[in-house]
Amino acid sequence: MSGASKSVFARKALVGDGWEDNVRITIDGAGRISSVEPQTAADSNAYTVDVLLPAQSNLHSHTFQRAMAGLSEARSPAGRDSFWTWREIMYRFLDILDPDDIEAIAAFAFVEMLESGYGSVAEFHYVHHQPGGQPYANLAELSERIAAAANATGIGLTLLPVAYAQGGVDGRALAGGQLRFGNDLERYVRLAQLAEKSARKVSQDAGFGVAPHSIRAVNERDLKTLEQRFQAMPFHIHIAEQIPEIEEVQAAYGQRSMSWLLDHLPVNQRWCLIHSTHMTAEETNRVAASGAVAGLCPVTEANLGDGIFNGVNYLNAGGRFGTGSDSNIRISPSEELRQLEYSQRLRDVSRVTLSATGKSCGRTLYDASLAGGAQALGRESGSLAPGQWADMIALDVENAALFGLEYDRLLDGWIFAGDRQAVSDVWSAGRHVVHEGRHRDRNAIFATYKTRLASILEKV
Repeated sequence: MSGASKSVFARKALVGDGWEDNVRITIDGAGRISSVEPQTAADSNAYTVDVLLPAQSNLHSHTFQRAMAGLSEARSPAGRDSFWTWREIMYRFLDILDPDDIEAIAAFAFVEMLESGYGSVAEFHYVHHQPGGQPYANLAELSERIAAAANATGIGLTLLPVAYAQGGVDGRALAGGQLRFGNDLERYVRLAQLAEKSARKVSQDAGFGVAPHSIRAVNERDLKTLEQRFQAMPFHIHIAEQIPEIEEVQAAYGQRSMSWLLDHLPVNQRWCLIHSTHMTAEETNRVAASGAVAGLCPVTEANLGDGIFNGVNYLNAGGRFGTGSDSNIRISPSEELRQLEYSQRLRDVSRVTLSATGKSCGRTLYDASLAGGAQALGRESGSLAPGQWADMIALDVENAALFGLEYDRLLDGWIFAGDRQAVSDVWSAGRHVVHEGRHRDRNAIFATYKTRLASILEKV
């Protein structure tokens, strides 16, 4: 969005600490909220909606995996399936993707994110090279394709090129599908510098950060160098997702992976600890105290059989969290929050676990994820307030899951009984990209995606 200011009138809006009726939001030419004011009635100069909310930030995505949906659900002949057997399928899949495929898949995934109510995304981008590991002539070719997909769709992008240098804590060489990820430290820094330039060209609100893939994939020296080299930026890492990963780190370093990370690096508010699934009670409290964001991806974690995050104790300790679509097998902020709460209920044989007494669970989850997601992306969003990027969504009160509900119960209805069909409009930094539930360029982007996917499936 650029040029003259625009405004949105909401009959109900979640503003600051609570709900307000009849609110006019003015958006300046840069895409930031310039004012939030009461107004008795809509006027012809304002776009009118029933319910207006701040939009969630998707803090963890691998867009190329969107095209894998439905391709990894058959029982393998090897026996018990796990994350590790799924990973081998994923490696084989990504080896057939070319740059045009990756851009088309990313663009369609970004459309689905916007239509479901995400206003922005942190793309944890780790496919850098050609199959076999040879860099493209343009080292940042695939980072530029992600940036192009974001530009085409209007989503707010925080690009996170991933550092990946070894196949395990023992320093073994990369092999197979991992070869497309690999860079030594010097080449990664060059790639990151190029990728940042690409990201910054997308829009004024675009952001950038770095992402060492994991303790398995980046050694201690390089982790510390990256933390120092990119000090002012978001810093994301996979951690404590899988028990075998924790055991591997413990065998090599004498500590569980999360404890080792907390002891050896200055984990703080700019860190996003992706998954954090298997933590001890002490680790749970330490992460909560660090100010870092736990990057939860409950739908993917359920699909991969990762385990259940210790949400109750973490939130009781004051921990911060946000959610992400990760593998993009399903893309929906409401479903991520529902799965998070339901996982706690199933484990504890209880109800309404992640909310204080008398408080709406939907509102509690939504508010926490708004704050954590914005923090993880380093994005000035997450609330309808002057100075913030105008990342906003409107809900349709005629949707069956919302009909007759008001205020916090609207969030309860959407999260626990609704889906993306309840989302009518979405703005990302003031760009009105979704109207009446459809992205402005859905038809063209979906047509390209279908063409590329048909070609991909012929090779699977």
